[in-house]
Amino acid sequence: MTTGSFDVVTDRIDASALQGVSETALLTLNGRAHQARHPRAIIDDPMAIRLVDAIDFDFDKFGRKGQEMALRSLAFDKATADYLAQHPRATVVALAEGLQTTFWRLDARIPDAQFRWLTVDLEPIIELRRRLLPGSPRITTLAQSALDYTWTDRVDTAEGVFITAEGLLMYLPPDDAMGLITNCAKRFPGARMLFDLPPVLVKRFAPKGLRSSRSYRVPPMPFSLSAAELANLAGTVPGIRAVHDLPMPRGRGFFFEKVFPAVWRSKAVMNYRGAYTLLEFG
Repeated sequence: MTTGSFDVVTDRIDASALQGVSETALLTLNGRAHQARHPRAIIDDPMAIRLVDAIDFDFDKFGRKGQEMALRSLAFDKATADYLAQHPRATVVALAEGLQTTFWRLDARIPDAQFRWLTVDLEPIIELRRRLLPGSPRITTLAQSALDYTWTDRVDTAEGVFITAEGLLMYLPPDDAMGLITNCAKRFPGARMLFDLPPVLVKRFAPKGLRSSRSYRVPPMPFSLSAAELANLAGTVPGIRAVHDLPMPRGRGFFFEKVFPAVWRSKAVMNYRGAYTLLEFG
């Protein structure tokens, strides 16, 4: 296992250039780091802690740092690791990766890891990643939008492909979000794609975005689909062979360990809650 070194940062890196949706990379990073520091940590993410300590930014403006962001990353970790167990030399494509540190969590988790990683994000994010994160010969970075489909030409498909869109699709216009899903299904037969979506009511009742504190409002989320609509993708989008609704990982405390996962599984609320959705391409 090779995780690379992390140089001591004496001068903190200014991240104030991140605006709009790109700024949410700092929100989710802070949430993971906070949960990783907790005495009863639900996620092992030392790289997230180091990043927060190395970045000059007013993280407090985001408000609460609940378990949800770390739980989402755990769900993505499990689904990705399950695929890599069957395709150990596959390429993982992380679309709009932000400041996620998934590569290093999986690299530490998988003995003799051989998977390759392709990060696709906008230039300000890529520049921060280059300055703050250790390099690896197995990581390739592309500074471009996930909607610029030239990234598909850089994917090695020989050993399998797993595409993640963690915290991305909900911020896209619906036509762009569906276009991205459709393009991936067409371009990568046999691959899998994992993404998350918020509850469908968010776009109706918070069209200007959810307020997380007095100082910060999360950008609008115009795209979401209910569980029934997601299931229908297998019959309406060419190339999608199967749709899987993934469970909510267990967190810390009675609510996040017992109540939240149970409610997530309940058929009564499936069409109203958020979703972790895994697509299989035929």
